[in-house]
Amino acid sequence: MNFNLDEAIEVLARTPQALESLLTGLSDGWLLHNEGDGTWHATDVIEHLIEAEKTNWLPRLEIILQEGESKPFPPFDRYAHLQDNSVRPFEQKLLDFKTLRAQNIAKLRALVELEKHLELTGLHPAFGVVKVRELLSTWVVHDLTHTAQIVRVMAKRYTADVGPWSEYLGILNK
Repeated sequence: MNFNLDEAIEVLARTPQALESLLTGLSDGWLLHNEGDGTWHATDVIEHLIEAEKTNWLPRLEIILQEGESKPFPPFDRYAHLQDNSVRPFEQKLLDFKTLRAQNIAKLRALVELEKHLELTGLHPAFGVVKVRELLSTWVVHDLTHTAQIVRVMAKRYTADVGPWSEYLGILNK
């Protein structure tokens, strides 16, 4: 197994700053470009990450630590952010994500004792029994997945513009 809590936190702590560096100050052409109907643009992804900070990672961790397998996690609505009609500037959304993530990392550090908690189990509504280590690993990979998604969607905005070089730009061929 490769999971290491300190290393996981290294990625979790850097995701908001990485996305902030990549996205702050960009025009809507970058922030609102998607890959077609039913796909997400950078703003959607940030809103999804905010929703996950509020209702997914720490609430599920707390259920495992308090209830074990006796109480299944509530399902996570991966599309709940699409129902949010609030109008907040993009930079405010980034700040909200950054703030929530910092709070959740502080809670994570306070809640999880390595030797005591990583193998504890809970009940996922679709997957069945899952471990704390698996939940935390998934949180990290979820961040990396959505970071890659944002970069891929941004790159694809210029698919037609790169001309023949597209065959050398793997990100455009995914």
